[in-house]
Amino acid sequence: MKIMTIAEQKANQLSGVSFETIQAARVLGGDISAVLIGGEIGPAATALAAKGARVLAYSHPELIHFNDEAYARIVKKLIETEKPDLVLAGATFYGKALVARLTALCGGAMASDCTGLSVDGGSVTALRPAYGGNAFMKLQNNRPGTFFVTLRPKAFVEAADAPGGQVVTQAVDPAVVATKAKVRERVSATGGKVNLNEADVIVAAGRGIRGPENFKLIEEMADVLHAAVGASRAIVDAGWVPYLHQVGQTGKTVNPKLYFAVGISGAIQHLVGMRSSKTIVAINRDKDAPIFNIASYGIVGDLFEVVPVLTRKLKETLG
Repeated sequence: MKIMTIAEQKANQLSGVSFETIQAARVLGGDISAVLIGGEIGPAATALAAKGARVLAYSHPELIHFNDEAYARIVKKLIETEKPDLVLAGATFYGKALVARLTALCGGAMASDCTGLSVDGGSVTALRPAYGGNAFMKLQNNRPGTFFVTLRPKAFVEAADAPGGQVVTQAVDPAVVATKAKVRERVSATGGKVNLNEADVIVAAGRGIRGPENFKLIEEMADVLHAAVGASRAIVDAGWVPYLHQVGQTGKTVNPKLYFAVGISGAIQHLVGMRSSKTIVAINRDKDAPIFNIASYGIVGDLFEVVPVLTRKLKETLG
């Protein structure tokens, strides 16, 4: 089986999902290649090759920032040459935009936001959560050609180092980067803080914080844990925090190792976006709040008493 992964870089820095897709490919077995497109990507290409993959590296000043039109042209031509059975990318903003375009251009089949992969009867089966994680779909490609799959970040561990990798520098056709849209600047909406999709730890708040002025309690706890901050739809709609922090059905789907739900009751719309977290800690004064039904650990109490004490103890322990 020939598997092609698409690495994701921002300002020439690899995201964790780039290594997770290599691990997912390694689980299936076969010939693994990784496509890396960017500007000065030498160190990033070397880091990918250290995981045992053959890295196909495209470097050009116009490719520093993600441009799905240019990126799709490059990968489409590569797919026509390499003819992979499976293409894997992260189910991120970049990955979803690029892979959807590639699927249309190549005439293939696509499965999005998957959390598992297996080989059944010689065919790749992608596992995709449905109905808020209460059911799972098994998806297979029933047509000739490449199967395109995006994987939910954190669904797989990052690949360990392995021998046999190499970097193959590819020429960039000037016509490829001559796109109608040009990316002139990239501004981080998170202000340099941890991105929700890439976070191992998330501290999220709901209406229980009572007002925007109290969101600082969540941010202080997140800073101690080097965590991302999340929010329920209720407080985003109320204008307490920006939409980029929203977790849930109409926000982001996250899969961290540790998720703190602070003052969040546990409406199904929120649970859809975080119930696959490895460990969930709920803090709520209502002992009957639905969030406790899925929590690994629960603290019944006033968050204004619990969170400051917890933050202080974490700071003492973690330094």
